[in-house]
Amino acid sequence: MNEQRIEVVDITQETPKIPVFKPESKIYIRSIEGKFESIRKSTGLIFLAIFLILPWIRYSGSQAVLLDFTAQRFHLFGLTLWPQDLTILAWIFIISAFALFFITTLRGRVWCGFMCPQTVFTFLFVAIEEFVEGSKNKRIHLDKQSVSTNKVVKKTIKHGLWLFVSLVTAITFVGYFVPIKSLVIDIVTFDLTLWPFIYVLLFTACTYGNAGWMREVMCIHMCPYSRFQSSMFDNNTVTVTYDNQRGDKRGPRSKKLTQEQRQKKGLGDCIDCNLCVDVCPTGIDIRNGLQYECIDCGACVDACNNVMTNMGYEKNLISFTSANALQGKKTVKLRPSVVGYLVVLVIMLAALTLDIYTRKPLGVEIIRDRTTLYREATNGNIENVYTLVIMNKSQHRQVVNINVHGLNYAKINGTTNVAIDGAKMIRHPISVEVDQQHLDKTVNPIVISVTNQKGELISQDTTFISNL
Repeated sequence: MNEQRIEVVDITQETPKIPVFKPESKIYIRSIEGKFESIRKSTGLIFLAIFLILPWIRYSGSQAVLLDFTAQRFHLFGLTLWPQDLTILAWIFIISAFALFFITTLRGRVWCGFMCPQTVFTFLFVAIEEFVEGSKNKRIHLDKQSVSTNKVVKKTIKHGLWLFVSLVTAITFVGYFVPIKSLVIDIVTFDLTLWPFIYVLLFTACTYGNAGWMREVMCIHMCPYSRFQSSMFDNNTVTVTYDNQRGDKRGPRSKKLTQEQRQKKGLGDCIDCNLCVDVCPTGIDIRNGLQYECIDCGACVDACNNVMTNMGYEKNLISFTSANALQGKKTVKLRPSVVGYLVVLVIMLAALTLDIYTRKPLGVEIIRDRTTLYREATNGNIENVYTLVIMNKSQHRQVVNINVHGLNYAKINGTTNVAIDGAKMIRHPISVEVDQQHLDKTVNPIVISVTNQKGELISQDTTFISNL
């Protein structure tokens, strides 16, 4: 019998290895200059300056922005919010969220790349690191060195500056919740109470850890926005994109190589210099396509444009563009998702404006004396005792007048004209007295009102209890 031998052919191909990001690996960011880097630095400095200066601004004799949880009120320049005004805060948070969704649908993760505090402080800490230890290659070389005097000195200076920036940041942040002037004085005089001390230490550690050590780990593995932002993307969303049709096939080449010679060799415009990866704060290769790790900071755009200029090629091999634009199609800006977010945003802004506009400058709550439902006065009249909690929601002193309605011949015992300082709350006791002959039932509904100098009135329903 003739045996037939079947030749075995190995059809497996070695899959090219794609660099995998490891959280424990350190990314050494190469510095770069360019249009988007300048915008990012300017934006970061502006927001950082606002953050540092805002708690020091005074308005109407008090701190302009103070989220005072202890006193249960928030001061936002001329607006004082009490627990009863939490709807305004809710509107503000919802509007901020939808504004972020609206911008993301149009321009991708520009918030992450240019305005997010994590990005701003990460680049600030990287700038300090580069100032002390030198460029990327010098930092890598320094980390690989064995322990030496030079290494210890540089590391000590770097971490000292990081801790100083973190401490200033923490004090400023806590200063949004505690009057910052008294906070700084207490720190300088070593008279800081327990909880402010704990919070300053906590936020110092958080800033130092997040911006100094964790950096891209926060953006990639801990920030929820990176996980769901792609659901707002479509082919018209403008985001950082690599033009693979123009760039591939990649490869190094001489600067003197003409376009015809490049075409014969099948080379695209990408010279495979890897600078786009070196400057990326999250360590990704944008040439592998859209990735959730990309924060749209534009560093790779500047790096690639610098290389294209040096090579004499057209810019924007990597650019802020849409998938449709790369395919030669028109980028549609006003599309259903964008219009939907915009309409909802406008409606909520109108609701917030209406809420603030119709907000009354006074607030009142009535607390009955629960130990004694009623008492009989020496003249035989029935008397009920109440405590009025009156809130002055404005920033100016108000004088209010207290009245009672709904019960004939009822009169108030106690001071009916009360002065309340701006953004303050007082507890004012009064008693309401009625002659028994004018009462025909045990529980009588009444209304107690508070009126200011402008005639603005706040009223509250309560009850008057008799012995019938």
